[in-house]
Amino acid sequence: MSDIQAVTPIASPASSPLITATDERTAILGPGFKALFYKECLRFWKVAFQTVVAPVVTTLLYLLIFSHVLNEHVKVYDGKVAYTAFLVPGLIMMSVLQNSFANSSSSMIQSKMMRSLIFVLLPPITSLEIFCAYVFGAMVRGLCVGLGVWLVTLPFVPFNALLPDRPLWVIAFAMGGSAIMGILGLIAGIWSEKFDHLAVFQNFIIMPLTFLSGVFYSIHSLPAFWQTISHFNPFFYMIDGFRHGFFGVSDVSPWVSLGVVATFVALLAGVAMKMLASGYKLRQ
Repeated sequence: MSDIQAVTPIASPASSPLITATDERTAILGPGFKALFYKECLRFWKVAFQTVVAPVVTTLLYLLIFSHVLNEHVKVYDGKVAYTAFLVPGLIMMSVLQNSFANSSSSMIQSKMMRSLIFVLLPPITSLEIFCAYVFGAMVRGLCVGLGVWLVTLPFVPFNALLPDRPLWVIAFAMGGSAIMGILGLIAGIWSEKFDHLAVFQNFIIMPLTFLSGVFYSIHSLPAFWQTISHFNPFFYMIDGFRHGFFGVSDVSPWVSLGVVATFVALLAGVAMKMLASGYKLRQ
């Protein structure tokens, strides 16, 4: 018998159906991103009464109480803007920020607590796709709530007062602010090991920075020391820039605010991507 055996020819790359088939994963955001993003949106939309309607009603109560008590006593921007009108953009942005954070943080911590995160980590989904799905889902919820707040406040303020004077600034800060909070919520969800840890972020970071960011007042009404302190609050720049889009006036230049927002988006995105890529507290 000859030592030479027949060798089955290997299909060339051009003839291999596995290689000639279109590789869907050549896209930066492939089908894995689409599926996870859909899941994140469906997750909050299925309970919209709790995740969208309830925050809108809560924010409306803020408007009714503060406008009734302070409208005749507080002057902002040298009286150029009525206090109730001044209050609405701040409340809209506050709702956007809080709900963007709540969506990504609660989704991540629930996946960890219920041991369902494995179904996200096992499929061939890149860290970038996971990052974008969670953050974009958070942005959608935050923007939905913000739009709802704007709509329900229209009967309480003259319509012209709530038409954005510079809509591009409104869009830029709404998108940037919701992105920052979506990323921060993702970081908080990854870092937290139980709901008590997540409450630390909400009660000692998010809530104080939000209420001390100029939602209910102009920082020019504060003493000089507290004005200086306010400039170290990143939430102040998100809300002040967003308000500039409505009235064309603000406490600081909108370009400065936009620079601060863009810087925080880049820094937090780098941290979140590093945590996802390394599997920090995700593969335990």
